[in-house]
Amino acid sequence: MTEKTRVAVLYGGRSGEHEVSLRSAASVIRHLDRDRFEVIPVSIDKAGRWQRHDLRRITQTGDESLAIPPESPEVRLAPGIGEGAGGRAAVVALDGAPARAEIDVVFPVLHGPLCEDGTLQGLLELTETAYVGSGVMASAVGMDKDVTKRLAGLAGIPIAPYRAFTRRAWERGAVSHDDIAATLTLPVFVKPCNMGSSVGIHKVKDWNDLPAALADAFRYDVKVLVEQGIDAREVEVAVLDGDPPFVSVASELNPQPHHDFYSYAAKYLDPEGASVDLPAKITPAQMERVRALALQAFEALECSGMARVDFFLDRQTGDFYLNEVNTLPGFTSISMYPQMMEASGVPYPELLTRLVELALERHRTRRGLTREFEG
Repeated sequence: MTEKTRVAVLYGGRSGEHEVSLRSAASVIRHLDRDRFEVIPVSIDKAGRWQRHDLRRITQTGDESLAIPPESPEVRLAPGIGEGAGGRAAVVALDGAPARAEIDVVFPVLHGPLCEDGTLQGLLELTETAYVGSGVMASAVGMDKDVTKRLAGLAGIPIAPYRAFTRRAWERGAVSHDDIAATLTLPVFVKPCNMGSSVGIHKVKDWNDLPAALADAFRYDVKVLVEQGIDAREVEVAVLDGDPPFVSVASELNPQPHHDFYSYAAKYLDPEGASVDLPAKITPAQMERVRALALQAFEALECSGMARVDFFLDRQTGDFYLNEVNTLPGFTSISMYPQMMEASGVPYPELLTRLVELALERHRTRRGLTREFEG
């Protein structure tokens, strides 16, 4: 019988998107193919502690969310010990217990800073651990909305006008209220540069409300952007790595009027916060255009594994503008990345299998290059 691939599903994290991660992990753990994979749940709590959990206990919570039992053993990630360990990394208990769970690949289901911004990916690289998703550079760039837009602009991908600046620049007056008002028109969106799930985002319709919006955004990041509001539809595309990459049909999010835009509350707290058109109700030419732009953005940031690429579609001109590239998109039961893949012919379990296989293939290739260089 073929030995199963050992997949450590890593979830939780210290970011403001901790709870979203618990919901994503519940879906991933539930839908990973048990005939092919041995699942090892590992969480990171809000204090930064890594804990290994008993799969039989946590799967009883179903597909909605996971809890992090405090009595689970604390662990660390250890690199594989030469060829004798099969080159496998492992999660090792910190309390001296002999238990050692060797793993073939990590499936990070984490969102936000210290999770999908290249920091975790750097740790996994140092331990020579295979992992799902983009590498250090693409993860860091994709997390920073400002740098994403700069690279997109260089690649010829349309972006909306915006201003990005640090807390220090704002506090010392290097960027002023009047400067922003002179270059952008209302409404504008204020966003932390390194945050997802619409955390800390505000739609500003009156310049008097800008300082409060900035103050809240600075709670989540040291750099924010103020982006020109557009009378736009919100269109998303899912990209799955491969040769060539697979690009899904686009979807459109339609926030209910009482939410004004697709906020955190509309996404996760209000079951009727938004409706979805999948596929998006756009012309064939627009569908072709936005899918091409999504692939262009995926390649410009040198993403691997997967990405959800979000766009604004200007209602007046029909032009698309890149909003952001999410290198570790949500995997909850209502998340758009798996839904778009499903609508494009890739069911959820098959999607997870392909992501794991892509991670292992990428790891083998990189290790082969490293050994050739060392040799």
